[in-house]
Amino acid sequence: MIFTASAEVATNNLNETSNLVMAGKKYVTLLGNQVNLGQQAPNFKVVTESFSPVTLNEFKGKHVLISVVPSLDTGVCSIQTKRFNEEVANLPNDVVMLTISNDLPFAQKRFCKTEKVDKIKVLSDAVWRDFGHNYGLLIKDMGLLTRAIFIINADGNIAYKELVGNISQHPDYETALTKLKSLSQVAPENETPVTEDTE
Repeated sequence: MIFTASAEVATNNLNETSNLVMAGKKYVTLLGNQVNLGQQAPNFKVVTESFSPVTLNEFKGKHVLISVVPSLDTGVCSIQTKRFNEEVANLPNDVVMLTISNDLPFAQKRFCKTEKVDKIKVLSDAVWRDFGHNYGLLIKDMGLLTRAIFIINADGNIAYKELVGNISQHPDYETALTKLKSLSQVAPENETPVTEDTE
């Protein structure tokens, strides 16, 4: 199920959003500023497995899919990350795919090595919680990010948003990937452009 935050939610003075996401049978409160479709994507700063800072601004001019997971060491999060890692080869050259979680960089590095995740960029929001606050994804009293997918187009605007209704469930992979592919006219790296026979 895809949720789009209302203007009222986005301007909540307490920066808390309730009744959008569940953990099991209980609603959770999300901290931070909700973003809306069409708006300029807020910049953020996260870190790599070696604690090197990475910002959204580094991907200007690219279409960016951000796969957000609570913890890589759980079943659904692991499957979600490996699924997008496998999809990278089928995507156009002007696309970047990121996975962001609040796992420590050490844990992310171990996960990527064990699961052979080497095509998608796996980044940690554990240091500053900057991404979680800027996108309204930090689960209150849990310290985790809620499960979500965002697509930011080459102009830097939010083109797609899914807050998964229950953090134990999978996101809508196919709809997100279809949207991502529709934004670009560039052929995937492993695809040879079709040329017409002139005979």
